[in-house]
Amino acid sequence: MIDWKEIDTVLLDMDGTLLDLNFDNFFWLEYVPQRYAEEFNLDPDQARTKLHASYNSVHGTLEFYSTTYWTEQLGIDVVALKHEVRHRVSELPYCHEFLDGLKDAQKDIVMVTNAHHDSLNLKMDKTGLAHKFDKLITVHEFHTPKEDIACWDEVQKIHPFDRSRTLLVDDNLNVLKSAERYGIANLLAVYQPDTQLPKKDVGHFQAIHSFEDIFPIEKSVKAS
Repeated sequence: MIDWKEIDTVLLDMDGTLLDLNFDNFFWLEYVPQRYAEEFNLDPDQARTKLHASYNSVHGTLEFYSTTYWTEQLGIDVVALKHEVRHRVSELPYCHEFLDGLKDAQKDIVMVTNAHHDSLNLKMDKTGLAHKFDKLITVHEFHTPKEDIACWDEVQKIHPFDRSRTLLVDDNLNVLKSAERYGIANLLAVYQPDTQLPKKDVGHFQAIHSFEDIFPIEKSVKAS
């Protein structure tokens, strides 16, 4: 599936790729509506319907991923709510082994996430993954989500990579499409970003069930 000798840089998404998307699905679809209903004395179903409509109205935009935006829109401290359920954050299978394998093979390992700094910090603190990366990048540094092809130019400015020798792994198909248009040569989707939901349709992209599917990782062969 992947010829590791042709890969120098690995760009990795966080939620749904390295971490189980079940946390985010639970948080936004269940916990936030529950706490919102409690705060404003609403019927739980009414609160859930209202919030889901609000999410859909900005889906795929930078605001969709911003804890600051949702705190202002909803009138509740979204970051504080995340800390209330931080124990539910968990890695997907073979996450640590994959990152360690990349490091042993001397790959350039970069996280590129749509998550806000607050969410990134919380999840890195909970999982202890931060030290395994050469660079952690959240798109809120340059205000362009990964669904926008311009995002990859911004990533290049922060941490240059050769798009012909780069692998991107991401569970978001719109992100993979933008990276494909940008010319990143190696793209992988994730079949089951939320371990509690069925396998998803990944369209024309190759995909993995877990990182075990792309072991072993070999060192790159670089031109002299």
